[in-house]
Amino acid sequence: MNKIKIVFVCHGNICRSPMAEYMFKDYVKKLNKSDNFIISSKATSTEEIGNMIHYGTKKILDKLNIDSSMHRASQITLADYNYYDYIICMDSNNIYNLNRIIKIDNLNKVKRLLDYTSLKRDISDPWYTHDFNKTYEDIKIGLEGLYKALEKEFSL
Repeated sequence: MNKIKIVFVCHGNICRSPMAEYMFKDYVKKLNKSDNFIISSKATSTEEIGNMIHYGTKKILDKLNIDSSMHRASQITLADYNYYDYIICMDSNNIYNLNRIIKIDNLNKVKRLLDYTSLKRDISDPWYTHDFNKTYEDIKIGLEGLYKALEKEFSL
């Protein structure tokens, strides 16, 4: 089986998308499925390029004993669109901004994380809400839904 390549996307790649990246890496590791995946995260903007994870996200990941110390924000490119199988955005604005980079999602790779759940809504940006716990809860639900969809599609 080829590895399933997933990139999580948010505005700056310092809050939501790295939270999803590192939580999903931890999730599949605990299921002994890490070898089936390539998991990353990117930004749609250039504002935070090179910066470390936001302290609010780091605090949550640290509490979960998930190391994110190597993370540096980077921007998604058209080459990334071609490389990854799944491009999972945190909200509709991310999709709008991503479409400015990739032009058109003719391979239907782009979805919001909560589209894999019954919630079907955006994940609020804790940069503005300051509610990293709510973001964590939404991402956790979304990752579980995403994994169930992948498990069904790929018989993991």
